[in-house]
Amino acid sequence: MPVEPVFETKIDRVTILDEHGRFDEELGAGLIPDEDVVELYKHMTTCRHLDEIAFKLQRSGRMGTYPENRGQEATSLGAAYALRPDDWLVTCYRENAGLFWRGLPMEYVLLHWMGDERGNQIPEGLNVTPLAIPIGTQMLHATGLAWASKYRGEDGIACTFFGDGATSEGDFHEAMNFAANLDIPVIFFCQNNCWAISVPTRIQCSAPTIAQRGLGYGMDCVQVDGNDIFAVVKVVRDAAERARTTNRPTFIEAITYRLGDHTTADDARRYRDEEEVEMWKLRDPLIRLRGWLDARGLWDDSKQAKLLEDADEQINAAVQRANDIEPMPPSEFFAHMFKSMPANLQKQMQTMRTSSLGRNPETADQSAPA
Repeated sequence: MPVEPVFETKIDRVTILDEHGRFDEELGAGLIPDEDVVELYKHMTTCRHLDEIAFKLQRSGRMGTYPENRGQEATSLGAAYALRPDDWLVTCYRENAGLFWRGLPMEYVLLHWMGDERGNQIPEGLNVTPLAIPIGTQMLHATGLAWASKYRGEDGIACTFFGDGATSEGDFHEAMNFAANLDIPVIFFCQNNCWAISVPTRIQCSAPTIAQRGLGYGMDCVQVDGNDIFAVVKVVRDAAERARTTNRPTFIEAITYRLGDHTTADDARRYRDEEEVEMWKLRDPLIRLRGWLDARGLWDDSKQAKLLEDADEQINAAVQRANDIEPMPPSEFFAHMFKSMPANLQKQMQTMRTSSLGRNPETADQSAPA
């Protein structure tokens, strides 16, 4: 019998605005209105400035740690812009731009990294999840949220973000398998920033692309220039349309770069070359978008100065709100996990103080205030 191919495919890479300023009019014309491009640039710049302020807060002892988003702003922002407000953004911890665009107040992220759990108490009606520090767990949550939407007969979808390192986690494969086999409308958005802390992508994945990991689950897969916000918007819109009309998931690999350290507890100079960092600085999504705006007469230095002034005022106000929040009473630790608190947690909350003093909770006065 002859040998016949069983399966053949290809994975496309999408770029609309490259690092040299070349713009693909066929793909990009009319994709984002000019006034929205201006707003997206302003938003990215403000988020970049927040990184600078947060870094100083950590170094001055006012924040435990902080993961810079610098260099990756176009990924989550492009996705948040392309999706509907009722779609779920299920984030990791480097998606500030998308979260703020969706409406999460800046101080919530600051509070999270200051160790205040109230930073994870998402405002009512905002379809975003708290920052996920364990690597990969949020992909399962996104799959569940999208499955619930499908079960209810709604057309909302979920988009979950994760790094290249997370694709080596079991949770990643479980979520992908579940979503693909049950036709669940999820967008799996991998931010391949070239480093999983200190492990380069070439060691993390031996295949030519991370995107092709989705092929094993029968998903549509695409690679995109993650520093090109036009391209990100296009591929996410395409994936969202596919999810709404067919319930099929999509795997997106966004090629980007972590310009800063992994977190403020890291020193990336120990494991990566400065030449590599300098090369990626030339591909900075802010520089790229600023060049596009300048070339069309939509931006200038005076607008930039005003933007930086406004951003400084906005961020300082958020820092002040985070600093001014009243200390959290101990009972708050129990308040936001369940809609209705289980009896065992009620007892734990009511007897928290007596238990800490070594008394038996079973004999404690459970009517006493927490």
